[in-house]
Amino acid sequence: MDIPALQQCQRWRLDISYDGTAFSGWAAQPNRRTVQAELEAWIRQVLRLESPPTLVCAGRTDAGVHARGQVAHLDLPHQVVTDDGSGLVRRLGRVLPPDVVVRSVTRAPDHFDARFAAIWRRYCYRLMDGGTGVDPLMRYHVARVKETVDLAAMNAGGDTLLGLRDFGAFCRRREGATTVRTLLELSGRRVASGPLAGTIEISVRADAFCHSMVRSLVGALVAVGSGRRSLEWLRGITEAAARHPTVEVMPAHGLTLEEVRYPPDVGLQDRVVQARSVRVAHG
Repeated sequence: MDIPALQQCQRWRLDISYDGTAFSGWAAQPNRRTVQAELEAWIRQVLRLESPPTLVCAGRTDAGVHARGQVAHLDLPHQVVTDDGSGLVRRLGRVLPPDVVVRSVTRAPDHFDARFAAIWRRYCYRLMDGGTGVDPLMRYHVARVKETVDLAAMNAGGDTLLGLRDFGAFCRRREGATTVRTLLELSGRRVASGPLAGTIEISVRADAFCHSMVRSLVGALVAVGSGRRSLEWLRGITEAAARHPTVEVMPAHGLTLEEVRYPPDVGLQDRVVQARSVRVAHG
């Protein structure tokens, strides 16, 4: 969309939740059911647009990955949505399939960009260890591992990975893309009660993630926590910053995008500029 066209548009923020089980990920793909394509098609239909709008999301989830706190934006001509966005929420609620929900639609402030304005994204990976069965109602949201995981050992491994570094050991590299990220949180806890009692929830928070990074980080921590690998192994592959065949990529269905955080409105433009710059690992 060119600059004059953008000036005639309003940017809208969408807060979205979905069960990723039956989706081939977020990003639109030919002959595949994806979250982006589903939403764009229904938005086009309910707003009677000539062509589908383009949704830009905070984090492009892979096939089978869920989201409770996905954020996206789209630009629409001013005359298309004339209220505060609540009408579009209601209309989409009547037509969208039950595995995706648009929880809110709001006017985005100046310089808002769902992808580049985000300060951090937080994912949660849920697993049941020791070969214990998963609550059947949660079987598409909790992964199983045969070994019993030592949480203290796993969290000690997580602590060694925090900060700004090259996470090439845990990412599938893409040409022209950096694997340098700032990891802000990587820790697990065991749920004490409720339907998820006994489940290990691993919280992973960073300024951004590269492809397969979260599931690879969790796979490495499970290897350390189960005793199959040592902290020295984890430090070694991390320092090498190159994809290593011993790092297991955990199943997609245990992963959920929980939350995306943005700066105050006055800081959006600076954040977008910062996020678009190439990250460099120092030291």
